[in-house]
Amino acid sequence: MSRNLIAILRGITPAEVLDHAAALLDAGIEAIEVPLNSPQPWDSIALLLEHHGAQARIGAGTVLTVAQVQRLAAMGARLVVSPDCNPAVIAATRAAGMESWPGVMTPTECLSAAAAGATGLKLFPASIIGPGGLAAIRAVLPPALPVYAVGGAGPEDFAAWRAAGAAGFGIGSALYRPGQTPQQTAAAAAAVVAAWDACGR
Repeated sequence: MSRNLIAILRGITPAEVLDHAAALLDAGIEAIEVPLNSPQPWDSIALLLEHHGAQARIGAGTVLTVAQVQRLAAMGARLVVSPDCNPAVIAATRAAGMESWPGVMTPTECLSAAAAGATGLKLFPASIIGPGGLAAIRAVLPPALPVYAVGGAGPEDFAAWRAAGAAGFGIGSALYRPGQTPQQTAAAAAAVVAAWDACGR
């Protein structure tokens, strides 16, 4: 079963990325991003693509430039996640056939991202906006445009976010924190997946 969850492995290193990715995939999380402000992120992404590219959607987070988009496309990545709404980054991502998830907070940013061709919106930081804010913004967005809550949305409040119109979530520290073991990641992933499944698809 496909779940609308993107795992954010901020701070992961190449030496450990495959073990943690395997734990995520075993739990049923099939989209993984490595933020580009992690240690040696390009090496980690290359390893993920080599070993898990066939069964998972792999890409980068904190993507800020067209040059980074082009490098990801050349590697065969599928996901481009950003903290901001940059129409040039969105357009380059879509032109390369990859998913574009720009960071947005205001209705203006949401609609600008939609106009630029974003695959979906990354509502960030979700903790500031809250489910009530999303519900208000959702009312003016194209109905088919998915919104993922990222930054403060976790398994304990999935239901509230889903009720407000969130289609999915980007999950960082609730899944992975630098220094934890793959076993801890596996346990965290199981909890996140169980919370998602409890909300229904």
